Amino acid sequence: MKLAILSRSPKCYSTSRLRQAAIAKGHTVRILDTLKFSMTVEQEDPGLKYKGRKVGHLDGVIPRIGASITFYGTAVVRQFEQMGTFTLNSSHAISVSRDKLRSLQALTRHSIGMPPTAFARDKADVLDAIEQVGGVPVIIKLLEGTQGIGVILADSVGIAAAIIETLHSTRQNVLIQKFVAESKGKDVRAFVVGDRVVAAMRRVAQGQEFRSNVHRGGSAQNIDLDPEYEKTAVRAAQIMGLRVAGVDMLEGEDGPKIMEVNSSPGLEGIETATGLDIASEIIGLIEDRVMFPEVDLRQRLMLNAGYGVVEFPVTTESELAGKSIVDTGLRDRDVVVLQIDRNGVVIPNPRFSREIMVGDKLLCFGKAITLQSLVPPRTPQKRKRRKVKKLPPQIDAAQ
Repeated sequence: MKLAILSRSPKCYSTSRLRQAAIAKGHTVRILDTLKFSMTVEQEDPGLKYKGRKVGHLDGVIPRIGASITFYGTAVVRQFEQMGTFTLNSSHAISVSRDKLRSLQALTRHSIGMPPTAFARDKADVLDAIEQVGGVPVIIKLLEGTQGIGVILADSVGIAAAIIETLHSTRQNVLIQKFVAESKGKDVRAFVVGDRVVAAMRRVAQGQEFRSNVHRGGSAQNIDLDPEYEKTAVRAAQIMGLRVAGVDMLEGEDGPKIMEVNSSPGLEGIETATGLDIASEIIGLIEDRVMFPEVDLRQRLMLNAGYGVVEFPVTTESELAGKSIVDTGLRDRDVVVLQIDRNGVVIPNPRFSREIMVGDKLLCFGKAITLQSLVPPRTPQKRKRRKVKKLPPQIDAAQ
């Protein structure tokens, strides 16, 4: 295969290891500076040039997009996608994962643990936001910070409010997040490739530092990941749409808490800590996916007027409950069951004899009018009431 690695640092560890692994498997590899591309956007003819020359055929592209060039980098990846070239991580997935608020919002629709988080812009809402996450101490995060930069621990309301006000004055957007005390100074990184965790490490901060990033002097050690953490990591990467991801989790009293899902995870720390050849795992995934490219069913199939794709739960009131797929008569009504999700176990392309059970989640394609009749009516959800600590009165600094 002909592969390209999009990277501004050809000599950095991750880029070098990916290149070595690809060559070892007999592939041709080029390292291309992401900012040296230019694009033409024309009807049915998306064009891409590198240093003024037209980009030739590539079987796959590995984006290593730095946070500082996310906008232009994802535009380049998107252009490759429009040209039909396989990209290891999609432009959309990279964009979502880079925005801390947006990525957490995406996770909230699923049963994924995460620290209570608030976002507020108006000065009058800051104190209420701190209260909503459970009071101080809190973690204050810049939305686009990386490697622990822009992550601040505030242990009093006054200090937290002052930090947030200062950051807002410089046009920075920040998240306010509950401080998970039992995980102070440590976290777990699970490295996801495809649909499995290929390696995991625990990162531990040095001294009084609460940030465990290796770039901040933290140490890393190989660990055997608990199945619950492994399942959470894979699920988080899938929700983000990432084929390769570094999923950072805090070890909470009640299980894993997603801290961040990284779309360009570094290889040096995880390979050093585990002694595993993760770069080869990534190249192996590319080999598999280039041969069997993924198809976006929702985008392709919904182009047919009057047809669509829908996912819905089977309730006790459903006409489908307790029947085999063939007995439901769905096929005669122009509906195909593509997949059954049964308690987290996915059954793809189920046989006609498969019984549909209450609690199953069905992914179906077919006539929109028929699908609408199968989806149960929505019931308004009751808001969860969270117990919050009363905040101490603020002290006027002038007193």
